[in-house]
Amino acid sequence: MAVGLLGFTSGLIISHILINKQKVSANRILENVRKAFLKEGPIEGSWVEMKQAPLQKFAIKTNVYYGGVTRYEDGNLIQYEFIADAKTGTIIDIYRL
Repeated sequence: MAVGLLGFTSGLIISHILINKQKVSANRILENVRKAFLKEGPIEGSWVEMKQAPLQKFAIKTNVYYGGVTRYEDGNLIQYEFIADAKTGTIIDIYRL
């Protein structure tokens, strides 16, 4: 019984560690950004860099994905660029170009 409990507990710990080390894919992040923009209207195009890039802002260091979305606003083609945390998928910044 104790051996079974130890094995079960070890399995839970290992799976928790593996899940927390997984990173969000660049495509998943782009999909989430596209969904957010589509709530406001159609988009013309979107892109994301598949390779992570290091980012440091003051004392905080992380790996990020860069991407963008293009859409028409008042008849003008407008571009937005975003920076997303590679581990969590959280959008760190988004800005209009």
